[in-house]
Amino acid sequence: MLLILLCLVALLAVSLLAAFTSAKAWANSAIYGASALLSAAVLAAALLALTSGRVALLVLPIGLPWLGLHLRLDALAAGFLAIVALGGTVSSVYALGYGRHEDAPGRVLPFVPAFLAAMSFVILADDAFAFLLAWEVMSLLSWALVVSHDRSPENLQAGLVYVVMAGVGTLCLMLAFALLAGPGGFAFEAMRSRSFGAGVTAAVLLLALAGAGSKAGLFPLHAWLPLAHPAAPSHVSALMSGIMTKVAVYAFIRIAFDILGPIDWRLGLVVIVVGAATAVLGVLYAILQNDLKRLLAYSTVENVGIIFLGLGLALAFRADGLAAAAALAFTGALFHVFNHALFKSLLFFGAGAIQTATGTRDLDRLGGLINGMPRTAGLFLIGAAAISALPPLNGFASEWLIFQAAFQSSHFSQWGLRLLAPTAAAMLALAAALAAACFVKAFGTAFLGRPRSDAAKQAHETDRASQIAMAALAAGCVLAGVLPSTILAVIAPITQRLTGTTMPIQDLGALLPVAGSHNSYSGLVIALCFLAATLTIALAIHLFAQRGLRRSAIWDCGYPEDNALSQYSSGSFAQPIRRVFASTVAQESVVMPPPGDLAPSRFKLVLWDPAWQTLYAPAAAAVLALADRVNGFQYLTIRRYLGIVFVTLVFLLTVLAVWR
Repeated sequence: MLLILLCLVALLAVSLLAAFTSAKAWANSAIYGASALLSAAVLAAALLALTSGRVALLVLPIGLPWLGLHLRLDALAAGFLAIVALGGTVSSVYALGYGRHEDAPGRVLPFVPAFLAAMSFVILADDAFAFLLAWEVMSLLSWALVVSHDRSPENLQAGLVYVVMAGVGTLCLMLAFALLAGPGGFAFEAMRSRSFGAGVTAAVLLLALAGAGSKAGLFPLHAWLPLAHPAAPSHVSALMSGIMTKVAVYAFIRIAFDILGPIDWRLGLVVIVVGAATAVLGVLYAILQNDLKRLLAYSTVENVGIIFLGLGLALAFRADGLAAAAALAFTGALFHVFNHALFKSLLFFGAGAIQTATGTRDLDRLGGLINGMPRTAGLFLIGAAAISALPPLNGFASEWLIFQAAFQSSHFSQWGLRLLAPTAAAMLALAAALAAACFVKAFGTAFLGRPRSDAAKQAHETDRASQIAMAALAAGCVLAGVLPSTILAVIAPITQRLTGTTMPIQDLGALLPVAGSHNSYSGLVIALCFLAATLTIALAIHLFAQRGLRRSAIWDCGYPEDNALSQYSSGSFAQPIRRVFASTVAQESVVMPPPGDLAPSRFKLVLWDPAWQTLYAPAAAAVLALADRVNGFQYLTIRRYLGIVFVTLVFLLTVLAVWR
C-alpha cells in the first residue's frame, strides 16, 4: 500500500512538473518515461498484493474529525489496479513516440499522469467521500484531455456532452452512496455491516447501474463515447476506452457484489437485459462508421455490454443459490475486463499510428497500408482477431466462458431467467458475428486493397516506441488466449471473495467451466493445431506449387486497373447489414431523375441513434427553449427586480406559515 501511494504521489508530482516544462524538447520523453516506470511499479505491487491474499487498510486524516480518507487494497482493488497500471505503462511507452507528433503538448502532458493517479485512487478508495472525490477528479482530467484540441468545434461539442454525462453519473453514484450510508457513516465497511430492505437495495443497484454505466458506456448512456474517444489523442483514447471504462465496471462490482450483498434475482435480470442490448446495439453502430476511432469507440460499447451481461448472470445465479454458475459468469466477465483492456488499447494505438502516417481516420481515404506499414498491419490484425472472438486469442476465451454460464440457465428456479438467459446468449452470438464483420471491414478497408488517397499511398511505418507498445499488447492477447489458466488463477481470489467459490481449471491451460461437464476449451491445443496446419500448407506449397510466375492485367469489370474507386468502400461493405437494420439505425433515400433527364441520381444516408432521438435531443431542445424564455430576466429594471424579490419573499413566508 505504501509503495503504491508513493508511486501515485510521484505521478501527481510528474504531472505538476509537466505543467511547467511541457514546452521543453525533453519533456515528452521525461514525463512519459517517468509515468511508464511509476505505473510499472504500481503494477508489480498490485500483482504482489493480489497473489498474497492480504488486505491492506489505511486511514489518512484530512483535517475534519468526523471524516477521514479511507483506503483499502483487497483482492478486487488489486486486480483492477493492476489493469490500470498495465494500461498506464503501455500507453506511456506508446506516447514516447506518438507524443512527439502532438500539436499542443502543454494541453496533454500535464494531465495524463494525474489521470492515471486519479483512476488508481478511485479503486483504492474505501469510503464514499474519497471515492466520489477521486471519481470527479478523474472525470475532469479526462474532460481536459478530450478538449485538448479545442480549436475543433467537434471536440468542444464532445467535451460538453461528456462533462454533462459525467455529472449525471456522479449524481447517481452520490445518491446511491447516500442510501447506503444512512446513520452509519461514509466508510464502505460500515455500509457492509448494514442490512437494506428490498426497495433500498433495488434503488441502490439501479443508481449504481446508471452511475457506473454512464462512465462505462451502457446503452442509452453511451452517447459521449463516440464523440469523446475520437477527440482525444490516441494514447488517451486507449486509456479512456480500455482502462477508464473498467474503473466504472469496478465501481459497479464494488457496490453490487461487495457492499450490497445478496440481491433479488429480478435485479440481475435487469442487468442482463441492459448488457445484452448494449452489446448488440454497440457493435451494430460500430459497423456503420467510416471514422476508425469512432468505430472503435462504439466497439467499446459492445464489449462493455458483454461484461455487464456476464455480471448480470452472476448476480442472478448468486441470488438463486447457484454458486458454481455465479463463479463461472463472474470469472468470464472479469476475464473479459482484462482482455478488452489489452486488445482495445492495441487497436487504438494502431488507429493512432494510422492517423500519424496518413493524417486521416476516414476509412474511405485509406487502403493498401499493409505495404507501407507491415508491422502495424500485423499487430492491428491480432487485435482485430482478438476483439472478434476468434480462437485461440483471448477474446474468444472470455466470451466462451460467458456463453457457458448462459447455458447453465436450466438450473434457474425462475422461468423468467430460464427463458431470458438463452435469449441473452443468442444476442451475444449475434454481437460476436457482427463484431467479426466489423473488424473484417476495418482491417480490410484500411490495410488491404489499393490506396484511396495520396496520403495512404505515401504512408510509412510508425516509430519504434509505438511498435514496442503494440507488440507487448499483441503478445498479451496471444498468451492470454493460449494459456488462459494463468490469468484465471490470478482472478480466482476475487471470484472466491465475491461469489464464495471458484471455477475449476484443468492442466495445460484447459478450461473446464463446470465440474463433471464435457465442455472444455484448450487454447494451447487449438494454437498448436493452427500452427501445424499452417506449416503443412506452407510445406505443400513449397514442394508442389509451380515455380513459374505469370503476370496479367486485373479484370475489374471494365474499370482501369489502377482505379481505387472500383473497390469496396467502408460504406458499401456495411450496406447489407445497414439495410437489414435500417429501421433501427439508418434511413436511406434515393432520388432518381425522370426518364430522359441526364442529371445524376442522388443517394442520401442518415445514421441516427435512438438514444439521441428519444432522450437527448428532446431534452436539449427543452433546455434551450427554457433558456430562451428566462433569458429576458437579465434585462429587467431595478424596480422589477425588487418586485420579484418582494413577491418571492411573500410566497416563502406564506409557505412557512402554512407548513407550521
